Amino acid sequence: MTSSSDGLTAPFALVRFRTGDGARGGGAPCLGLVAGDRVREIGPDELGAPDLNAFLAEAPGSWERLRAAAEQADATWHPLADVTLTAPVTPRQVLQTGANYRTHVIDLVAAGRAKNDPRPIEELREWAADMMDRRAREGTPYFFIGLPAAVVGDDVDLVLPSYSEQHDWELELAVVIGREAFRVDREHAMEHVAGYTIVNDITTRDLVFREDMKEIGTDWYRGKNAPGFLPTGPFLVPAPFVANPGALHLELTLNGETMQDATTDDLLFDLPALIAGASENMPLLPGDLLLTGSPAGNGIVHGRMLRDGDVMVGAIEGLGAQTVRAVAEGSAA
Repeated sequence: MTSSSDGLTAPFALVRFRTGDGARGGGAPCLGLVAGDRVREIGPDELGAPDLNAFLAEAPGSWERLRAAAEQADATWHPLADVTLTAPVTPRQVLQTGANYRTHVIDLVAAGRAKNDPRPIEELREWAADMMDRRAREGTPYFFIGLPAAVVGDDVDLVLPSYSEQHDWELELAVVIGREAFRVDREHAMEHVAGYTIVNDITTRDLVFREDMKEIGTDWYRGKNAPGFLPTGPFLVPAPFVANPGALHLELTLNGETMQDATTDDLLFDLPALIAGASENMPLLPGDLLLTGSPAGNGIVHGRMLRDGDVMVGAIEGLGAQTVRAVAEGSAA
């Protein structure tokens, strides 16, 4: 896989990267500062903190420490094209949000009911829209947890497990938590955001609902937590450089064909509601990821699941783009 800075408009951002011939292989990545088309390693002295999560615990104020370093011109910089970027964060917790794009849920509900419901499809869509609007007024966000071990960069091929042929894409805006958030209210929720990144929340559709005991409901562990099922990054963009996270354009292409094309203004529950809701029963820690949901255009709607050799490019306005290559299990290099 390769990473792209296309669409990264921030004056600077953070990454984790490797250099040299073995960049795509082993070895611990360095924390890096990106400015334009160049990157340099950045350490505890310039961070003013022992590691990334400690730095994020003081965000957004701590971002100002990096401004001078980003403007510095010396031999410590590498061309961005000469390094390999990996996941920019090391979260201790990953919180995921379900059914949070209004149009997406309306599409799924209407399609699911159409098989056994005699009403015209437009009537079904109106019924689903009313249900979503009522949920937005009276309900609360729906959360489940992911495994931090599934977080990888787009330098790692997405291996499609052989136990299913229904692996699907879900492009999402991800909030990176800054200062610890515990039982915060909507009014103060955004004060706990350090920045934003891109996540493709891969899902194995036929494992989401248990067939052996339907009463149990969803099985998110088996449906979403295979190795590499959370391609993340490549950039951690500071929150101060994202003026309106509630109106960002998202687009995912599959082999050059647009599959998802939406904006975050279609979120059923906005970012303050998600942060407040997720922090109600467990503290959100610095560096944690809070995924905000995926818009319409998943493979299950297109009738096209991921296959060996597919290439997905997921881009979010101002946050750059990630390029993820899918390979069948057993054929990965």
